[in-house]
Amino acid sequence: MTVHGDDHPDDRPLVLDRRTGPYGEVVLRRHGGLLQIIANGTFLMDTSDGRSERLLIRAALTALDTGPGAPPAAPALLIGGLGVGFSLDEAAASPRWGSITVAERESAVIDWHRTGPLRPLTRAALDDPRTALLHTELLGHLSASPGRYNALCLDIDNGPDWTVTDDNAGLYSPAGLAACRAALTPGGVLVIWSALPSPAFERHLRDAGFTTVRTEEIPVARGVPDVLFLASHHYASPSA
Repeated sequence: MTVHGDDHPDDRPLVLDRRTGPYGEVVLRRHGGLLQIIANGTFLMDTSDGRSERLLIRAALTALDTGPGAPPAAPALLIGGLGVGFSLDEAAASPRWGSITVAERESAVIDWHRTGPLRPLTRAALDDPRTALLHTELLGHLSASPGRYNALCLDIDNGPDWTVTDDNAGLYSPAGLAACRAALTPGGVLVIWSALPSPAFERHLRDAGFTTVRTEEIPVARGVPDVLFLASHHYASPSA
């Protein structure tokens, strides 16, 4: 989904908002007809192509519907990171989700969606009665939500091996992955977006107790493919 607007006359990026908060600087700018989010000087995402962010949601739903046991009737979804809103928009477009919770720690990003330039991308999704947008740090929310979600779809930073802020590394640590697992219902699924593959992170997911771990690659126009890590959480049967 692309948002079009007037570019700077000389085609330089036009800063729409710049804020400094507890996690550093976050910037919203327009360049070449696209809206871009920059964190601490590093490009995070833009509105050019949301295929992998949308697939994040579809992959979680497919995993729930094809896993062992009966699919949940109205699964509860947690999206970690609002970004430009592709994942939220995809989730709200599906009637299968019973509830959609979004955890976003940057107040600026929330403002850009509620009343700012990103509002056209997520207006319908945010107005959906199933949607709850929380201004919260993700790990703290996970720790306070044991067994609450059927699916966790996380798009935090650029992935486990490329974090823009040091504190985001905690999500990919053994403690962070344990918090993800504890927040899932039996049969739940964790899907994590990454800009880079990471065989080591696949091992970390298995070490955290996820019973099935796999990756999917999503080709992009330039550079290495985006990657989705999918990890299922199934309790062992009593006879196992």
